[in-house]
Amino acid sequence: MRYCINCCIHLLPNDLHRQCFRCRGPDHNNQKCPVCRGENKIPLYTDRKQMKWLAVLEVRTDHCESWNGFFCLRKGKLCSLMFGLIIMTLVMVSYILTGAKHGLLLIPSPFHYGAFASNPSLMDNESLSDMKDYYQPSKMNISYVKDYPSIKLIIDTITSKIEFITRQRPDLEELRKQEPHMFSVIPNKFLPNSKNPCWYEEYHGNTTTDPYATNSYALYSKRFRIIFDYLRKVFWNHLYHYKDKHYRLRCLPHFYIIGQPKCGTTDLYDRLRLHPDVRFSAIKEPHWWTRKRFGIIRLRDGFHDRYPVEDYLDLFDLAAHQIQSVLQSDAVKERGKRNNIIIGEASASTMWDNNAWIFFYDNSTEGEPPFLIQDFIHAFQPNAKLIIMLRDPVERLYSDYLYFASANKSAEDFHEKVAESLQLFEGCVLDFSLRACVYNNTLNNAMPVRLQVGLYVVYLLDWLTVFNKDQILVLRLEDHASNMRYTMHMVFQFLDLGPLSEKQEALITKSPASNTRRPEDRSLGPMLPTTKAILRDFYRPFNTKLAQVLFDDAFLWKRT
Repeated sequence: MRYCINCCIHLLPNDLHRQCFRCRGPDHNNQKCPVCRGENKIPLYTDRKQMKWLAVLEVRTDHCESWNGFFCLRKGKLCSLMFGLIIMTLVMVSYILTGAKHGLLLIPSPFHYGAFASNPSLMDNESLSDMKDYYQPSKMNISYVKDYPSIKLIIDTITSKIEFITRQRPDLEELRKQEPHMFSVIPNKFLPNSKNPCWYEEYHGNTTTDPYATNSYALYSKRFRIIFDYLRKVFWNHLYHYKDKHYRLRCLPHFYIIGQPKCGTTDLYDRLRLHPDVRFSAIKEPHWWTRKRFGIIRLRDGFHDRYPVEDYLDLFDLAAHQIQSVLQSDAVKERGKRNNIIIGEASASTMWDNNAWIFFYDNSTEGEPPFLIQDFIHAFQPNAKLIIMLRDPVERLYSDYLYFASANKSAEDFHEKVAESLQLFEGCVLDFSLRACVYNNTLNNAMPVRLQVGLYVVYLLDWLTVFNKDQILVLRLEDHASNMRYTMHMVFQFLDLGPLSEKQEALITKSPASNTRRPEDRSLGPMLPTTKAILRDFYRPFNTKLAQVLFDDAFLWKRT
């Protein structure tokens, strides 16, 4: 028989309480009973055997009256219950974070996935093995077909709002008012015997002065400090001394690789810098024109102190030292030859990223930026050469997603992000112009994937308002991958670079490709066929316009 202690623990139901030792009988009263009032200690009886006094327990009355009869669980049962609740919570959270890939969310996802097996054209640009993956039976057993028409309506709405309107180019005085310091540092004329825009600037420091003490690139990035440590050591040796004054050679790039991200710009950069006459900035992607001059280090971190133009010019000091050595050599002085070294800069954000304008420039009509990056570059370098590398915007977007997404990457997650981004873009074009939406900082930050980066023709047309068409070379990554020697020759010719030996050319064209897809991303496979169909519909009118502007149907990205 089980007993309670002093009738006060209430571990047993009320109907069993009457059997408790020393509390039998219908006349028992808890208030009058000295045992129940706790006046005396009593021994605990089990099986009618009295325990020793040291084993006697004294307990406090702890009624569970507030539970209205709900009995107290044993400790083991309570722990089991808590453990079960924790496991259930973790399972629910894991499915929420993974996007309910297996369809087990309590609230089903509004997007469904499956194959468009009826449309073989969706398979272009994919290998045979990828096609086999598409047609494997779906493990999720979820159909996307019913959702396609609604997303197609969104794309049709966007297409109906597309207008390619030529922007008004700002005049030079307006640009001077916006960036007076930049115009005070960069001169109007450059040295005539250099292909680069270079000039001499008086240096007011001495041998103990650190010329890079305040350089923001050196201060904010540890990986660039080694470069600046070397520049400090050789700086004084490369000054030009004339009439008790010291001058340093300053240079801007002769050409820019301006875009686009995930289109092979890194590979092009790595091959071009192997050319004996080509030099690049100390940092591959300074992002100065688009971000650093506005104080943007990382977009998610907000604004910092603005990087002055002097910090940007410091990045070309290594190349300027070599150019100066050539300019001061006796051979050049005697023959009057031009220096053949050219400097390049390869920030893949230059073509498209104008997100910071809204914080620094007054708004223009219809929310369009009054000034763009190309306006300022052209103001200083009207003869600059620009190289653009493009790829199929559908494939570019998926590559961009795989590269920048941090966790829970999958074809299904990519699809949902595409659908959400299309809805946001539609909401913008219903109220604003296409250009205003493309350069809209709020919209671009809100979209889960960067749809706008693939609208190549919108950016190209804006660059063509300030630069001549013969100053811009547009390449396709697909051509570069299939015939690298041909595309590199196009670049060499465009930049007026001299001929190479067979050994030098082989080194440039036969090097392994740079910045390819990471192994862990390859395992995710291709995007869903339905996602590809949606993106093809979205980008089609922009690709059509691009092919018309460039007079090249290859930019339609149709399989031949």
